Amino acid sequence: MNTEKSKSLFEEAKKIIPGGVNSPVRAFKSVGGNPIFVQRGSGSKFYDVDGNEYIDYIGSWGPHLFGHNPSFIKKALLNAIENGTSFGAPTEIEVQMAKLITELVPSVEMVRMVNSGTEATMSAVRAARGFTGKEKIIKFEGCYHGHGDFFLIKAGSGALTFGVPTSPGVTKGNAADTLIADFNNIESVKKLIQANKNEIAAVIIEPVVGNMGTVRSNDSFIKELREICSNENIVLIFDEVMTGFRLAKGGAQEILGITPDLTTFGKIIGGGLPVGAYGGKKEIMEMVSPSGPVYQAGTLSGNPLAMNAGLAALNQIKNHPEIYTQLEEKGKYLEDGIKSGIKSIGKNYQLNRVGSMMTLFFTEEPVVDYNSAVKSDTKLFAKYFHEMLNQGIYFPPAQFEAMFISTEHTKEDLDKTIEVNLKALKSL
Repeated sequence: MNTEKSKSLFEEAKKIIPGGVNSPVRAFKSVGGNPIFVQRGSGSKFYDVDGNEYIDYIGSWGPHLFGHNPSFIKKALLNAIENGTSFGAPTEIEVQMAKLITELVPSVEMVRMVNSGTEATMSAVRAARGFTGKEKIIKFEGCYHGHGDFFLIKAGSGALTFGVPTSPGVTKGNAADTLIADFNNIESVKKLIQANKNEIAAVIIEPVVGNMGTVRSNDSFIKELREICSNENIVLIFDEVMTGFRLAKGGAQEILGITPDLTTFGKIIGGGLPVGAYGGKKEIMEMVSPSGPVYQAGTLSGNPLAMNAGLAALNQIKNHPEIYTQLEEKGKYLEDGIKSGIKSIGKNYQLNRVGSMMTLFFTEEPVVDYNSAVKSDTKLFAKYFHEMLNQGIYFPPAQFEAMFISTEHTKEDLDKTIEVNLKALKSL
């Protein structure tokens, strides 16, 4: 496969953009080689600047539930552009968007639009702190909530030690307010709460994780977490930036049967444009300015392009609920095909799937949390990734990421992926 133009562009980019990319995982550092520069996308596929075709399983890291460049979103954008791109003043489309989100996700009584998932999670934590009057938060090792300072914290040396910064520029003060629990381990949560009695404002969690690979919350764990937060006056925040409207109409919370206090959104609610939102209980959201004292603002929040594209996507979901049955069928078909390939080579690599999200882990132990995920053989994954890529299958260029299926992936796409997967596994 000829990728000379991509290689040339990457060399040029590295001179003027840090690492040559505007988001780190795109640089292929964890798998080696040079990134593919994409020129255009349509349906289940995209095409690079050298003219190569790929069946795409990242879908812009989740937003493209309906594949690349669907006609109804393109039409919504073209209509919006005719009226103007941004006003910095309220528009009717923002009200329509808020109404539809609150209709589709029952736990959300009020919602505030922002411009990214990171903004959404930062703002949700601030609202929780303002509402409770407490400062500390609990997050889970392996869950990613954007690049806000108090999220870029890794676990300390033991269950009761403070977390430490994972990035230069994050202060020890921020780290001191962030406590790290083990995913799917309720005892680790209880210990932190007991050691920091009446100091914890919020627990934030990806109810179905996508950022250490796809890992689902254990039913008993997430149920008890909800009960503990209610009993301790702690705001439970579901980070559904990735899972919101992807796993179900009501997101992961619908599948799990758990009602959070606040939820963060992104990706699908922008129809492929930069967007974020946070919402939940009215009494918490009314703490947000100008209703209350918790300040949060954004010049481009609720801009008409993102709102029109997002509204088109959510209306498609509302009017066609059968898409989730279709996505489950596609996901199961691909899962079975990949697992068959794994079995045929005498291995027991782990494939975790929830709906249209899945991850193949190169470990033979069940992956249920961060510690089990990192046992994966990342060098083996890198070889596998490039074998797939060279045959026109674009999987996430990192072991600890989720792949996404869209409504546009055909049986032919899935069959080709299964066939190439078998060849790639045998080549290892």
